[in-house]
Amino acid sequence: MAVIEAEINNRGDDSEQTKEEDFKSKPTEEEGIETGKKEEHGNDSKEEEEESLKKDDLLKQQRDLAQANDAKTEGNQLFVAGQFEDALSKYELALYFAPSDEIQLRSICHSNRAVCFLKQNKYEEAIKECTKALELNAKNVRALIRRGEAHEKLEHFDKAIADMKKILELDPSNDQARKSIRHLEPLAAEKREKMMQEMQGKLKEMGNSFLGIFGMSVDNFVKDPNTGSYTLSSRR
Repeated sequence: MAVIEAEINNRGDDSEQTKEEDFKSKPTEEEGIETGKKEEHGNDSKEEEEESLKKDDLLKQQRDLAQANDAKTEGNQLFVAGQFEDALSKYELALYFAPSDEIQLRSICHSNRAVCFLKQNKYEEAIKECTKALELNAKNVRALIRRGEAHEKLEHFDKAIADMKKILELDPSNDQARKSIRHLEPLAAEKREKMMQEMQGKLKEMGNSFLGIFGMSVDNFVKDPNTGSYTLSSRR
């Protein structure tokens, strides 16, 4: 009996040892479930956070856009009332709030600032604002018209003509641009002629200054109408 009891006891010990080893070598069901739940909860939390940030960004963009449009509307009202400085400030505020992807709105605000500067005879500033508007939207016809007007005021006739021609490319039926070109072309030609005469006068002064050392002047050189060459004359 003692042998049998001992054998039974030994087997019992082996069984318990085996179970204990199995228990240690394999993760419990609870451990597995707990780990899975933590990972799943972590992913959900991250996704929820990202979704929340997206919603916050969208709401901010919507608020900013609404504020930009309100500021532009106020600027328009101030412009009509002749309060150009205040209108400029409102358009600047609209540009501050307008999201970067609101290209059309931002282009309009720059163009509206340009017309405020035109009303104040600040033509260089008007040109800068129109150029900014056109960098955002190259098809902004009003910005081209206003820049052309500012160029004309500064006697940049060739540049004004270039803007009018660009308008006709965008809108061939724009009669106002066509009339402006007819008006500007003789002014541009007259200015080029005047600049040429001024340049020739300066060159003549420089030539006389140099030739005077030798007791001569540019008048000593006479152009041959047949050959186009110059000959030296002794007249003084």
